[in-house]
Amino acid sequence: MAAKRSGARSKRPQRISPSLQSGQAPRTEPPLSLERIVATAVELLDAEGVDGLKMRRLADRLGSGAMSLYWHVDNKEEVFDLALDAVLEYRAPPQRVESEDWRGEVVHMLEDWRASMLRHPWSASLLPRRALGPNILSRLELLSKTLSRAGVADADLNVAIWSLWNYVMGATITRASFDLSDDDRAAAQQRLTRLSEDYPTIERSRLLLDNDWDGAFRKGLDFLLDGLAPRQ
Repeated sequence: MAAKRSGARSKRPQRISPSLQSGQAPRTEPPLSLERIVATAVELLDAEGVDGLKMRRLADRLGSGAMSLYWHVDNKEEVFDLALDAVLEYRAPPQRVESEDWRGEVVHMLEDWRASMLRHPWSASLLPRRALGPNILSRLELLSKTLSRAGVADADLNVAIWSLWNYVMGATITRASFDLSDDDRAAAQQRLTRLSEDYPTIERSRLLLDNDWDGAFRKGLDFLLDGLAPRQ
């Protein structure tokens, strides 16, 4: 699997105002910035999801005309790409010297990635369908570099990266969509108890009552990292 494109935006050619083309006095460019557009798009996506992002609705939130947005972006698809990449930026903790705790670094990276997507649930469903932008590519580069430094062979590196990707994405989507109340879980467990002869193991572990999502994510990640650890 590979990125469809780097996500880096090419240098946009200067656009000529219609008023200049017609010989009229030049008009002032709308008081917008790419940063404002992206930040507002993220807010709109957080509030209304992927289907709620419309250029006119975005313009309304910005107090601008829809056509004004096109001074800064080509189309709605570019807004999706920029908003997605913005929420996936990773700020690694500062380090004065190169750390020897590769597991701690990987755990921090992946927990931060999951937390970022849970803050913006639309991002988890959007990421597999969009171009990979510079922020997610930087995450993958740092993750690859850390695993390589830990001793993961180049021949195994892609498998390691995609295994961790699949784990984070699956855990995030499950957590974001699995929205049962305590009463719902208790009722489901009671039904399972009545069927314990058919499902004795998951009834005994009280699977349907377990809602320690963060703990399960971290422990599952430890299982994966145990498998990636260099053999002594």
